[in-house]
Amino acid sequence: MNVLTRHAVEHPRLFMWVVAVFSVLTIGFVAAPTLAPDAFPALQALKVDTDPENMLADDELVRVFHNAMKAEFDLHDLIIVGIVQPGHPEGVFNPRTLANVHALAEFADGVRWTDDGETRGVIGIDIIAPSTVDSIEQAGLGAVSFSWLMPDPPETQEAALAVRTKAANIPMLRGTLVSGDGLAIALYVPITSKDVSYRVASRLREKIAEFDDGAEYHITGLPVAQDQFGVEMFVQMAISAPAAMLLIFVLMWLFFRRTSLIASPMIVAVVSVIGAMGALVATGHTVHIMSSMIPIFVMPIAVLDAVHILSDFYDRYPASRDRRETIARVMHELWQPMLFTTLTTCAGFASLAVAPVPPVQVFGLFVAVGVFLAWLLTVTLIPAYIMLLPERSFQGFGLATAGNAGATPLGRLLGAVGRSATARAGVVVSLLAAAIVIAIYGISRIEINDNPVKWFAPDHEIRVADAALNERFAGTYLAYLVLQPQEDGAEDAATVAARLRTALTRLGSEASLATLARLDTVSAPPGGSPADLIDTLAAWTGAEQDAASDEEWEDWEEVALAIASVQQQGEIFKRPDVLRFVERLQAHLVSTGLVGKSSAVTDIVKTVHRELLLGEEEEFRIPDTPAAVAQTLITFESSHRPQDLYKLVTPDFRKANLWVQLKSGDNKDMDAVAGAVAAFMAANPAPVALEHRWFGLTYINTVWQKRMVSGMLNAFLGSFAIVLILMAVLFRSVAWAALSMAPLSVTIAVIYGAIGLTGRFYDMPIAVLSSLSLGLAVDYAIHFNARTREAFARVGNWPDTVTAVFGEPARAIFRNVVIIGTGFLPLVLAPLVPYQTVGVFISAILVLAGVSTLFALPAIITLFPRVFLKTKHAVLNERHAS
Repeated sequence: MNVLTRHAVEHPRLFMWVVAVFSVLTIGFVAAPTLAPDAFPALQALKVDTDPENMLADDELVRVFHNAMKAEFDLHDLIIVGIVQPGHPEGVFNPRTLANVHALAEFADGVRWTDDGETRGVIGIDIIAPSTVDSIEQAGLGAVSFSWLMPDPPETQEAALAVRTKAANIPMLRGTLVSGDGLAIALYVPITSKDVSYRVASRLREKIAEFDDGAEYHITGLPVAQDQFGVEMFVQMAISAPAAMLLIFVLMWLFFRRTSLIASPMIVAVVSVIGAMGALVATGHTVHIMSSMIPIFVMPIAVLDAVHILSDFYDRYPASRDRRETIARVMHELWQPMLFTTLTTCAGFASLAVAPVPPVQVFGLFVAVGVFLAWLLTVTLIPAYIMLLPERSFQGFGLATAGNAGATPLGRLLGAVGRSATARAGVVVSLLAAAIVIAIYGISRIEINDNPVKWFAPDHEIRVADAALNERFAGTYLAYLVLQPQEDGAEDAATVAARLRTALTRLGSEASLATLARLDTVSAPPGGSPADLIDTLAAWTGAEQDAASDEEWEDWEEVALAIASVQQQGEIFKRPDVLRFVERLQAHLVSTGLVGKSSAVTDIVKTVHRELLLGEEEEFRIPDTPAAVAQTLITFESSHRPQDLYKLVTPDFRKANLWVQLKSGDNKDMDAVAGAVAAFMAANPAPVALEHRWFGLTYINTVWQKRMVSGMLNAFLGSFAIVLILMAVLFRSVAWAALSMAPLSVTIAVIYGAIGLTGRFYDMPIAVLSSLSLGLAVDYAIHFNARTREAFARVGNWPDTVTAVFGEPARAIFRNVVIIGTGFLPLVLAPLVPYQTVGVFISAILVLAGVSTLFALPAIITLFPRVFLKTKHAVLNERHAS
C-alpha cells in the first residue's frame, strides 16, 4: 500500500494518464463492436439478456424438461392483447370495435422479419383471435360444423352479439378469448422467442394507435414484461445512477467545501464501474437483470474508502499545510483497515460464485472485480489527484479553520454518542439484544415471492394491463401440467411388438401368421416409436385386406381389429376413465381460487361430443367408450385448427398437457397450485398410475427463485465465515474478529426482520442485498475497531480512547453514512421496482450499520474490557470517577 501510494504521489500525472487511457480503452472495447460490429469482428459485442429462465443453467433438469415439452407440444411464448370498452353497454362486441380487433389480428399475422436468414416474430398459424378460431356447432345427428368464429368484421350489432354467443358456447374460449362477463376480448399472439416480444409489442402498439373506437387496448404477458424490463433497465441505469452520484457529490461538498477535491471519489466510482462492466463484456458475459445492478452496487462501495481518506485529510491538513506529509500520515493509519475492508467485501460478493444461479455468480464475481479496482484507484488516484491540485485549492481548507473540532455541531453530536454508548453500555446492549429477538420473529414471517410483472411500478402500462385483464379473464399467467404413465412416460416399440404378437397368436389364422412374419421384419431395426410400428403394420395389413379374396377378407378384418385394440391399450388418454380423472383434476385446480381455468383434451372431447348429439347440454360429457372418444377426436381433426389437439396431447395419446391459467404470477401462488395438484394426485389415484410434472414460464420463475434464495443463504454463510477468519487475521484476535461481526449481525437481523414484520416479500433484489450489507457493515466495524486499538495503544485508557475514536474516525464513519446513505435515495423515484428496492435498502443498510457500529461496539467493549482491552473494568472508569 505504501509503495503504491508513494509512487502515485511522486508521479501523479503518470497515474492520472494511466487511469484515463484505461477508461477510454475500456469504453471503446465495449462500445466499438456494438456500434460497428463489421469493423471489429474480433471483439465481443455487448449482449443483453432479460430472460429469468436463464437464472437456471442450460443443463438444469427442470429447464431441459421445459424446453423438451415446449418442442413436443409445439408451444410458444405468448403476448396477450386485451381489449376492453367500459363505455359501451355491450363492451367490445360492437361492429366498430370488432372491425378493429379483426384488423389487429390480421396485422399481427404479418409481424415477421428475417435476422441472419432466420424468420422471427409472430407465428401466425397459432394466433388465437375471433377471426382465427372455430365456432363448433352441430350439423345434425352425428355431424359437426366447423366454421370461423368471425371470418369478417360484423356489419350490424346483431351480428356482433352473435359472435359473442357462439364464443360463449365453446368452453375452450370462455375466459380465454372472451371474458367471463362477455364484454372483453383477448388475443393471444405466439412469438418465435421471448427476446422479440418488445419489438412485436411495439409494432402492435403502433397499429393500435390508429384505432379511435373508444376501446382500451392492453398488452401484457411474462415475455413482454421481461423484454420491456431489459429496455427500461438501460434507461434507468442512464438516469438514476448519475442522479445518485450527483446527490453524493452535493453531500460531499457540504462536508468538505472543495469541488475540485471531491471530484476524485466520483472519478474512482465511475472508473470502477467502467472497469467492472468492461470486464464483464470482455469475458463474453451478458448484461442480465442481475448484472445490470453492478453499477448500483459498485458505486457506493467505491466511494466509501475515498470518503475516509478525504475526511482524515480534511481534519489533518491544517496542522502541517503539507500535502505530501498529510497524505503519508493518512495512508499510514488507513492502509490496513482499507485493505481488509476491501478483502472482506470482495469475499462477500465473490462467495456468490457458489450460488446455483449463473447470473448471480456473474454478478458476485464482477462486483468483486469492481470493488478491488475501486481500492486500487483509491490508494493511487486520489493521492495523485490531490498532488496535482494547485496550492490555492487548499486556501482556508480543513477542519481547523472552524476552530476546535469537538465544538462543532458534528463534534458535539458524536461526542455525546460516545459518552452515551459507554455510560449506558448495558442499556445499549440490552436494546440490541431485544432488537435481534424481535427481528428473528420477523425473519420467521418472511415469505419468498417474486413476479416479473411486479418489477414495474403500479402505474406502469404493463402493471395496469395485467390488473385489467386478470380482473376480466381466467388468467394471463400460463403454466403447463404434463400427465404421463409413471413407468417410463411412453412405451417403447419392443413392448408394443410383444403385445401385438400375443394378440395375433390368439387368432391362429393364416392372415395372422402372415402378419406375425411381417411384424418380425418391421420391428427388427433398433429404435423407432410404437406409433411408427403400428402405422407401418396397419398400412401393410390394410393393403393385404384390400387384395384378399372374399373368403380371406374376414380373417384380415380380425387382424386389423387386433392391431387397433393393441393401439388403443397404449393410448391411455383416449380412455374414458382416465379422461374423467383429468376432468376432476381440472375442477380441483379451479377450486383453489388461484386458477381461473384449465384447458385439456377433455374440453375438446366434451364439446365435440355435445355437438355430435344435436348440441344437447347433457351430452357435454366424456363418452362411455374409447371408440366414442376416438370419434370426437377424429371429428375435431376436421376443424381449421387440428394442430390445437396436439398442443394438449401427444399423437400416441400417452401424454396429456393441461394449460393452467393463473390470475397471479406470484411465485407463492404457483407453489400453492403445484402443492394442490400434488395433494390431489396423492389422495386420488388415477385409473392408470400417472406422474405429473410442471413447465412454463410461471413455473420456471418459482424454481430459480428458490434456487437463488437457498444459494444466497449458503453463499452468505460461507462469506460470513471467510470474513470472520479475515478479521481474526487482521486483529490477531478471535474476540476482536467476533466484535467486528456484531454490527453486521445486527444490521442483517433488523433489516430482514423488518421485511417479515412489514409483510414485504423476499424477492430477487432483497436476496442479493445480504451481500451488500455484509460488505458495508464490516467496513465501518473494521475502521472503528482498528482505530480503537491504535488509540488505546497510544493513550493507555478507555475514556481517552473513546474521546479519540469519536473524533476523526467517527466523523469519517458519520460522513460516509450521510453521503452514501442519503445519496442513493434518488433510486426510490425509479419506475423499476428492483431499483427502488435497492435504493431504499442500501440507505437503510448504511444507516443501520453506521448506527450499530457507533453505539454497539463501544458499549460491548465497555462491558467486556478484559476480553478486548486486557484490563479491569475499574481501570476503564477511573478517569470518569476522578
